[in-house]
Amino acid sequence: MEAVVSVMESEGVDTVFGIPGAAILPLYSALRTSGIRHITVRHEEGGTHAADGWARVTGNVGVCIGTSGPAGTNMITGLYTALADSIPIICITGQAERAKLHQEAFQAVDIVEIAKPVTKWAVQLKEAAQAPWVFREAFRVARSGRPGPVLIDLPIDVQRGLCRYDPELDGPLPVDVPEPAPERIRAAVDMLMSARRPLILAGGGVVIADAADELRALAEHTGVPVQVTLMGKGSFPEDHELFAGMAGIQTQTRWGNQAFLESDLVLAVGARFGDRHTGNLDTYRQGRKFIHVDIEPTQLGKVFEPDLGIVSHARTALAALRAAAPARQAGEWAARVGQLRRTLVRRDDFDDVPIKPPRVYRELNEYFPADTTFVTAIGLYQIWSGQFQHTQLPRRYLVCGQAGPLGWEVPAAMGVKCAHPERTVVAVAGDYSFQFLMEEVAVAAQYRIPFVIVMVNNEYLGLIRQAELAYDMNYAVDLHYGEGGIDHVKVMDAMGCPARRVERPGDIAGALEWAAKESEAQQLPVLVEIMVEREANAAMGPALDAVKEFEPVPEVVAAAD
Repeated sequence: MEAVVSVMESEGVDTVFGIPGAAILPLYSALRTSGIRHITVRHEEGGTHAADGWARVTGNVGVCIGTSGPAGTNMITGLYTALADSIPIICITGQAERAKLHQEAFQAVDIVEIAKPVTKWAVQLKEAAQAPWVFREAFRVARSGRPGPVLIDLPIDVQRGLCRYDPELDGPLPVDVPEPAPERIRAAVDMLMSARRPLILAGGGVVIADAADELRALAEHTGVPVQVTLMGKGSFPEDHELFAGMAGIQTQTRWGNQAFLESDLVLAVGARFGDRHTGNLDTYRQGRKFIHVDIEPTQLGKVFEPDLGIVSHARTALAALRAAAPARQAGEWAARVGQLRRTLVRRDDFDDVPIKPPRVYRELNEYFPADTTFVTAIGLYQIWSGQFQHTQLPRRYLVCGQAGPLGWEVPAAMGVKCAHPERTVVAVAGDYSFQFLMEEVAVAAQYRIPFVIVMVNNEYLGLIRQAELAYDMNYAVDLHYGEGGIDHVKVMDAMGCPARRVERPGDIAGALEWAAKESEAQQLPVLVEIMVEREANAAMGPALDAVKEFEPVPEVVAAAD
């Protein structure tokens, strides 16, 4: 285990999250003499999400540790989340002695088989001599190709074993950075230059590849407007004249959808064509060609067959396209996108009481600076965030896009703050999501990890209620603040953390300022609970040409058509 800890240190791990238990104590004993900081979480799922947040902002491999049995099964949601969003983390579990595994020993579960569907690699260490090499390979696998999670299971008798290891002779294994085939780059440039209304679609792979500079250089060199997916937010500044919004059926801008529908070619880089982005594929594909660039070959053609596929790391592909493409000024198409951006907008300046959700995101945009790191999860508040929130920098907007586990925000924000103590970190959560893992607030309080929690509280399961409207039913959606629900301000107070409830739009800005200052002054998580309109719906539809509210009202449609 001393060799394992040495490997982790040399791989750049400075913080791990977990819960000690009897079957993992030899590893914890080795950690005691290392320079690695350990954050003891309240739940192993929270530990995986914290490691996830740490990995998303550093670009390195996050680590979560637990004991045998339920510790590993509690990690499955976090492993699935990391796999879905291409986030490199390693989960380490303790295990019963090898000789006891077939005898139904205490907490002896076959976690490797359980974890295989939600990991890139799940392995049990069989011999002590394998320890440094299995961990080196785990870091390589987690980082390589399309990044993702690894699980390593450690029987306790193997943990107690000895191996020969000299850290002076060891180091991280190389990770391949595939370069695009030159002939495919030339073909892509020909398609891009001959298109009349091309778009670049930047997915999460651009963020993961740290390719934001290359993306901007290509766009400015060719004059081609850029859209982002939800996972790609921050890869291109949203105040740039070539920003073309976001297309989708939930997290989208109206002008982004319109720009996409008017396009005739899409250069998609590091995007997986998720169903919440594409909606109906016939509508999505009609009238335009697609070039798909991805580091993982099997992603090409998975959702639909592109007109041209390129296997490459996003950064090297974008650089190669920039080098091969002739310079071209932004023309009529870019001007058209700008016109859509100015006209097909949603209002966010409401003064209504109860508060309308768009007003919350307007206040977030205005108060917090561009280098703030936002963390958000799943639900109506995520959809509103995608529709209204502005992001200018990479790795500043973190969202569990595909898996969407409730409760992700608080532990993920904790992981972000551990990685970057100098950053302002804001977790935007719903009331129900907050309750899933709210015990992790106590962890942040214990270790003095400050961040702001902005709760958008519509008092019950808003997204589920809105979905049920499509089925003309409203069954079992009965969580309510005033009817036996949870007083979130008192919950925060019970954990020693400040909190404030806001019910009028004019009070939001002051509450955000108070929370930011109070969090840093006391080095604690601070909650601002914003009570919003209970019946508020988010604009969404089955296809890009059918984005509408379930209950249309003039205030939430375009200000100008």
